[in-house]
Amino acid sequence: MPPKFESYQKRRLASSYISVVISIALVLFMLGVLGLVLLKSTAVANRVKEKVVITLYLKDKISTKQINSFKASITKEEFTKRIIYTSKKQAAKKFSKEIGEDFLTFLGDNPLKNEIDIFLKPDFITPEKMQEIETRFLKNAFVADVSYDKLLINLLTNNIQRISFWLLVLSGFFGLVAIILINGAIRLTIYSKRFNIKTMQMVGATKGFIRRPFIWQGIKLGLIGAFLALIGLGVVIYYLDKFAPSLGFLKDYISLSYLGGGVLGAAFIITWLSAFFATQRFLNLQTEELYY
Repeated sequence: MPPKFESYQKRRLASSYISVVISIALVLFMLGVLGLVLLKSTAVANRVKEKVVITLYLKDKISTKQINSFKASITKEEFTKRIIYTSKKQAAKKFSKEIGEDFLTFLGDNPLKNEIDIFLKPDFITPEKMQEIETRFLKNAFVADVSYDKLLINLLTNNIQRISFWLLVLSGFFGLVAIILINGAIRLTIYSKRFNIKTMQMVGATKGFIRRPFIWQGIKLGLIGAFLALIGLGVVIYYLDKFAPSLGFLKDYISLSYLGGGVLGAAFIITWLSAFFATQRFLNLQTEELYY
């Protein structure tokens, strides 16, 4: 084989590998961005849920010791994230400040009640679970009344469910697109070597022996593409953290590890399967079918 032709073939092969790596990197980058949105949408939803408060208004004839005991029991509940206790005196001062005058001077008696604001864990912010909590506290001997924004809870739950549904639909769609594009790129690299595959098969090489180098080559290309995608995602996450530090992109190590593992895992699995089925296809073809 002339040196010029051999050099041309090597350059062509290298160019093919580069285009495959870039294709895989771009697809995995898009998939990674969507994964980041999914992970952070849950965090944002939980952040909103954690601001929801259920307020317990306590009966007047309760001693300080009983209130402290009641507060301690609420803190230990599985649904409690934190509590804030406001005495009727504190509530009166706050209300007077809001209206701009001391309302106790003309009322004489403080009509407000001691109250406990309970901030719930995100998993318990649903209409059904909050209704159960309300019913339970209304039966308590220390509680006069329970209050929370039921309309807000219903609206919040419905919106989160709707957004989660469409994000899952988008994830499925982009996941399918990623599989199709990466599979196409890997098949193109193997297609260029279809005659080599058939030659090896004709001289007695087993299917497993023929497939192995193509599978490893596909996996290597996929992992290189995945690392490039992760570099791109790292840049995006860095700038997002600068513009929205409250979301804590760089401090959320669990989400970042899930994202990195997901991109690498997707690259490995998709390229492995693509290379396997592509080589299998050419192994099953007759020699005259290789020209079509």
